[in-house]
Amino acid sequence: MSIYGDYIKSVIRTVPDWPQSGINFRDITPLLQNSSAFRKLIDSFVHRYQDMELDAIAAIDARGFIIGAPVAYELGCSFVPVRKKGKLPFRTISETYTLEYGKSEVELHSDAFQQGDRILIMDDLIATGGTMLAAARLITRSGGQVVETATIIDLPEIGGSRKIREAGFGVFAVCSFNEDE
Repeated sequence: MSIYGDYIKSVIRTVPDWPQSGINFRDITPLLQNSSAFRKLIDSFVHRYQDMELDAIAAIDARGFIIGAPVAYELGCSFVPVRKKGKLPFRTISETYTLEYGKSEVELHSDAFQQGDRILIMDDLIATGGTMLAAARLITRSGGQVVETATIIDLPEIGGSRKIREAGFGVFAVCSFNEDE
């Protein structure tokens, strides 16, 4: 957890029963609208990764882009989007993963990385871990080395961060929420 973790967590809004009954949606919009909180969020990532010699940030569509781009800029490395199927205009490789309610697919340009590139994967939240693991498999298949996965929020009770760690990838979250929070 980040030194700003408690502060960042306090700025995130919980919307009960959205998108369906029984779900507590963690809304990062207030965090993005608060310039001080957003700066502290980006600084949390930059301070953690500034000495890790990263080649690229691979950010997951779409909220991962919001944090991945400024972190890539600050660290002086490239930004690579991991997109939903059908959104990239060049040759792609894809990975299917399971969601709570079905299946989905993410893609990466086939020339996104060089063999051995050191990659940080970023997204806004880890729930089941399916999207993050799919992105990690894509990066590994393309020759990149996943240094770690990073997110604003971890929902540990859902088990995604545990699955990511079990698959051999590190997990960093600025803050976490239990279901009853």
